[in-house]
Formats: sequence, structure tokens, C-alpha cells
Amino acid sequence: MMDIEQSLTMRRCVHELVAEQATRTPDAVAVSYRGRTMTYRELDSASDELAGRIRDAGVRGGAVVAVVLHRSPELIVTLTAVLKAGGAYLYLDPADLAEQRARIVRDSGARFAVVTGGGTWEQAPEVPVVLRYEDARAGRTEPVLAPEVGPDTPAYVCYTSGSTGEPKGVVVPHRAIHRLIDDPSWISVRDEDVFLQLTRVGFDVSTFEIWMPLVKGNRLALAPPGFADLAEIGELIRAEKVSVLWLTTGLFHKMATHQLDSLAGVRHLLAGGDVLSPAHVQRVLSRYPRLIFTNGYGPTENTTFTTCWTPVGGAGDLPRVPIGTPIDGTTVAVLDDAMRPVPPGEVGELWVGGDGVATGYLNKPGATAESFVADLDPARPGGRMYRTGDLVRWIDDGTLDFLGRVDRQVKIRGYRVEPSTVEMELLRQPGVEQAAALAHTDGAGDSRLVAYVAVGQMPKAHWNAFSTALREQLRETLPAHLVPWAIIVLPDIPLNGNGKVNRSVLPRAKVPRNVSNDYVGPTDPTERRLAEIWSDALMVEPVGIHDNFFDLDGHSLLAAELLVALQEEFDVELPARTLFLRPTIADLAEELRRQIGDQPTEPLEAAADARAR
Repeated sequence: MMDIEQSLTMRRCVHELVAEQATRTPDAVAVSYRGRTMTYRELDSASDELAGRIRDAGVRGGAVVAVVLHRSPELIVTLTAVLKAGGAYLYLDPADLAEQRARIVRDSGARFAVVTGGGTWEQAPEVPVVLRYEDARAGRTEPVLAPEVGPDTPAYVCYTSGSTGEPKGVVVPHRAIHRLIDDPSWISVRDEDVFLQLTRVGFDVSTFEIWMPLVKGNRLALAPPGFADLAEIGELIRAEKVSVLWLTTGLFHKMATHQLDSLAGVRHLLAGGDVLSPAHVQRVLSRYPRLIFTNGYGPTENTTFTTCWTPVGGAGDLPRVPIGTPIDGTTVAVLDDAMRPVPPGEVGELWVGGDGVATGYLNKPGATAESFVADLDPARPGGRMYRTGDLVRWIDDGTLDFLGRVDRQVKIRGYRVEPSTVEMELLRQPGVEQAAALAHTDGAGDSRLVAYVAVGQMPKAHWNAFSTALREQLRETLPAHLVPWAIIVLPDIPLNGNGKVNRSVLPRAKVPRNVSNDYVGPTDPTERRLAEIWSDALMVEPVGIHDNFFDLDGHSLLAAELLVALQEEFDVELPARTLFLRPTIADLAEELRRQIGDQPTEPLEAAADARAR
């Protein structure tokens, strides 16, 4: 592999490559959108015109330029123009809340913005210099020179919350984009290919979706703004004759289940962003054996793709979908906590290097120093590595297996658990269209694994039985600590604006009781109050008076917490073994009445009823 200095001298700026393509194929269609088309000549001319105005406004050498436009040909012109003017674009979605845009603007320190459609200062709050796209057409079409711009100049800033929830602007230089699209061995692009730009432009996959076709001379088809439903996406793929398509994992699973027919014309399908289900990959490749499928893995900080896996001759009967091997211009290392390489088969954290590594986090030197370090390989002097926070292992065929995030690991009953293991097992079960798993905290502060499954059009009357059957099936295939405490059935699992499973909005409400005995409700105020206390502690609803505390997944620590609450509530003394001896509400209510002695039961029940109100 070439050394860092040699590779940097060969890297190019993205806008230069687009302009060269416009010279080669000026009349070819560059962009299509809702029946409109824009040729490469028109894209080059319009972006030169706008770049001149942006340059005149004072943009130089990687200055951040906020771009507040809906997805449209005008957006593509603006992104190209910002690069030509020497700036780095920061995309802000007009559909986002103004305060959200303002927070990013404040963090980035952006001094320039381009808006459109009657856009005003409010669309780019706190930005000193705001240009309206419509006002920037001054008839100036000569190429704009930005001599200070080179391969290491920032090309764009992409905000990602990562695992901490704190927004961070990832600064991506031109060399990183060029490394992705220059001469990739992981994809073969044909002259007639049509790429679909479907993801949010603020999501780093858009780097591949936009610049790969424009540098290669293909047609870039733009999806309408907003998140379309599956039928609309399927129709768009057919109408635009899309041949190269990227889908995030969550969207891929949905399309494979509900819109398989719409993929008939796709030549190369790429997916990724989370752990892929082997069953869904096999479903697509069984239907379309000539389709090229690629699992593309990569953090934003390493510019879209780090590794890729493309099966030859079908996916076979794989237990998991690998993430493959490093793409061109990329190095990887699987390290332990002491940054020592781990042997094949053992789990470690993935560190990545090469020309795709971002410059760092905008205006955050501390966070940059923590995640971006000098490359450990002495053969790459001056190079840097990025700590992904992802768990992987080398498998026998020389590819990497992605196991999930370090920060998604949870401890269940003393075992360290990766929720993706449970998600993959659920996706293998008939009737499960999507799956997600995460940890909830019970009344004793203990972590419990909760799974969510999407079942589409399954009648709601069947959900409880289906959930119970799934848990029983998982008991046969997974260790006890990996069997979810509860499986919540939903018609659909929501995706966020980037097309990934939106775990943050999954309901954290109490789960349905999952015991085999028939439900019998409380018969008096004491039993009703006990049922409420149990329900809050166990996170189960409803709780019957004959349900066993331990069958509802109660445990000794939770029993101790519950007894304390009961003693305070009813002003009684309860031995530590009370719940082991009297594990149902009916038994416990009887014990409470016994402790009251010769007092009539009415005062106890009246007090319980009053507290319940």
C-alpha cells in the first residue's frame, strides 16, 4: 500500500473532478428530479455562477457555509458551488426546528449561509452573511479559482450525535471523498447507471450518493424532500430506473419484506448502518440472484465506507452478515483496551486509518484528541487512526464480523450482552419483520433486556400469544441471560430521519404480563393497591392476584425493594422471605390482613383505597 505522503499527492478536490466530467459529457443528464433534468453543462455553469457570489462574500479555504435548501437540483448546484468557492458545506434541513439549526450554527461558528425559496435570516439564525440562491444568479459563469484549496481542505461538515448525544461536527476533507470515489474496487460503476439520493444530505452516506455519480458521469436521481413511505420509495426506484441503490439497515429490512418487487431493476444494492439480518439478505438474493449486494460499513468519521462485503454466488446459509474487508485507501486494526491487536476470532474494538479519516471534530480539540490518534503503524508516518467504538472480530474467511457498539453493551445478570445478538435471532423467526433490543431499568435499578418486534398486519388479538411463543423459541436457541425479559409487539418499528431504527422513541411503558395462568383481577382495594405496587416495580401490566412474583421475572433484589415499599405503605413488618412464601397478591393480601390481627379488614382496605386515589 502506498504511504500517506504519496497518497496525499495523488488526491484531488471533488469539484475539480465534477468540472472535468462536465467537460467530457456536457450534454449528459447530471440530475433528475420530479420530471426536471439538469445537464452537466448546466450544473457546471450554474455552480460557477453561484460560486462567484459565495467567493465574493468572503468564503476562503474551508470556511463553513451553512446550506439551508430542500433536496432539489438547486441544492446540488449549491453544494458544488460551495466547494468551488473554497468553502465547506454544512447542510441544515429546513424541516428541522429553527432552534436545532441555531444550535448547530452556534457550535460550528458558521459565518456564511445559502438559503432559497423566500429564505431569510430566520432559516439560518445567527449567521452574519446570508445569500439567497435566487439573488446569487448574476450572470457570471467563468470558473472560480480558489488557489488555497487542496486535498486536505475541509469539504463538508457533518453533524453526528454519536453515542453521547452531544452534537459534534465531523470535518471531512476533499482527500477523504476522493479516496471513496476515485477508483473503487468494491463497486463497478457503468456509464448508464442511475444513483438515487434518498438519505438526508446531513447523513454521511449522501457523500457516496451525490459525488460518486457526478464524478463518474452518471445520472443522480433525487428523491422528494421528507421521508417517503415504502410504496413511494418503491415507485420512485421504478420510475427513475435506479440501478445503484443505498438503503440503511432498517429501511433495507422493510423493503425486503414489503417492496421486494421494486428492486427488480436494481443492479447493485448496498445496505448498512447496523447489523444486517441474514434472512433478509437471502430473501433478496434468492429473488434476484444476479443482483450485486454489498454490506457497507463505516462511521461518519471515516467517510461513508470503511469496509465492504460482497458475496459471490449468493449469501448462502450465513449465521451473520460480515462487514467484509477494508476498501481502497483504508487500514483497519482490531485492538483490545490496551491497544494491542487481538487474535482472529476474539472480539476487539475497531480502529481505522488511511485517507478516509476525517480531520477531526469542529471546534472540539479535546474530543478530537480522544478519538483521533497517531497511526500505530510505523510504515505510515504522519497518518492517523480513528477509534470507532465498534466491536468486531476477524472470522475464518478473512473478513470482519460486526458485533455492535461498545456503548450499546449492557450487563444482564452479571453477563455482558450485545443486544444485536438478540435482534438477529428474532429476525430469524417467522412473522418478525423488524427487531430491536435495549435495556430497561426495573424498580430495583437492575437492567432488563426488552425486545421489540414489528409484525406488520398481524391482528392485534394475536400479539400476546405471538410474544409468548417468541420468548419460548428464544429459550431454546439463546442462553438464559440473552432471553428478553419481555417482547413488545408493534405493527412497525419507527426509523429516524437517517433511515436507522429510532430506539429513542420505542415505548418504555409497562409490558403485558407473560405468564401462562389465567388473569384474575383484584377483588378489593387492598388487592388493587398491591397490584399497582407490583406493576410499578415489575414494569408489567396488568398483574393478576394469582400471578407468581417470580414468574413475572421478579428476583431477590427486587423482592427486597418491594418489601420495603409494602412496609411503608401498610405500616407492617414483613420478613425477608415473605415473597418466597407468599408469592402472589392473593397470598400477600391475606398476610397483610393477618398482621392487622383482630382489627377489622375495612380500615386496611379503606387506607389502601385512599392511597390508591
